[in-house]
Amino acid sequence: MLKINDLHVHYGVIHALKGVSIEVNEGEIVTLIGSNGAGKSTLLKTISNLLPSTKGSIMYLGQDTNLVASKTLPAIGLVQVPEGRKIFSGMSVKENLLMGAYLRKDKEGIKEDLQKVYERFPILKKRLNQDASTLSGGEQQMLAMSRALMARPKLLLLDEPSMGLAPLLVKEIFRLIEEIHASGTTILLVEQNANQALKIAHKAYVLETGSIVLSGSGQELLSSEDVKRIYLGGH
Repeated sequence: MLKINDLHVHYGVIHALKGVSIEVNEGEIVTLIGSNGAGKSTLLKTISNLLPSTKGSIMYLGQDTNLVASKTLPAIGLVQVPEGRKIFSGMSVKENLLMGAYLRKDKEGIKEDLQKVYERFPILKKRLNQDASTLSGGEQQMLAMSRALMARPKLLLLDEPSMGLAPLLVKEIFRLIEEIHASGTTILLVEQNANQALKIAHKAYVLETGSIVLSGSGQELLSSEDVKRIYLGGH
């Protein structure tokens, strides 16, 4: 579904990604873990064509994402929930949700998907006309993920969805990720909560200073002594 080969990205003289190669097959949850500044968000932004690559290829469903404008990628099913949620302030909860469907023309389908959001998150239904920026952090994350689902993604890119949330809300976010996956959406998850992320991953990669240094199944990486020591607080 997504195949990245020998990807290099530069910020001026800084070599941010150094020959990254990863693969996401349809129906998988693939997790990418790594320290702050490792290049995880850079990778997602490059996949979404928000940053240019200097070398390598990104193929999504057989198409080179470099040749597709970032604003039209959702039309072919590639959708990202950015780090920090990026809720549209000054717009209501409902307006934010409808922004996720801006490329769709099927009015009945959009109504159906809004109903699914309301059933999944009654709190968002209660606050439909409220300025989205006044929601709590957890509610904003629910809104950001729901907004992405309004685009009916085939591949959902999630950038640090649990960041800054209380432990109970973190559990809820990971439950939601599994629910989205069970409904047929393939997921590429970038996450600092390595323990939770690896538990739900079919496949996982460790990114360090712009390079993939480890890969395997989620369970294999959970059992890795290096991963335990660096990311899971083990000894």
